Amino acid sequence: MSAAPVAELRGGLPLALGYGFAPWTAYGLAVLGNLLPVVPLLLGLGLIERIARRWRPASRALDWVFARSRRKGRAIERYGPAGLLLLVAVPLPVTGAWTGAIAAFILGMSLRRAVPMIAAGVIIAGGIVLAASLAGFHLVGLR
Repeated sequence: MSAAPVAELRGGLPLALGYGFAPWTAYGLAVLGNLLPVVPLLLGLGLIERIARRWRPASRALDWVFARSRRKGRAIERYGPAGLLLLVAVPLPVTGAWTGAIAAFILGMSLRRAVPMIAAGVIIAGGIVLAASLAGFHLVGLR
């Protein structure tokens, strides 16, 4: 579940805890699962873009998405890799490894710079989600 977009680590880690996995095992599996799609995404988005650009409506849509993302991504551009780390580390909706990979691609960040920041962000987000999940389970008496 942690490799899937939208749910990512925020869904996979509590699910693993709910199934009875030990906290550190759940954390490790969720982090690894969340990192699985990052490199294929970063490498594959260029191919997907090239294919989509062959069809005029898709090319226009991509132009709109890229322009909007660049405007919204000024903080990431301003802070560079640290901004990408912050985007991924905050476990809120529309943040995470998938969003980070897409943002890095749109902003033209190299694989060498993007992957370590996304990985660090996932590790931080995992710690936050683990703590929140354990607290939540404790509050409702599940752990």
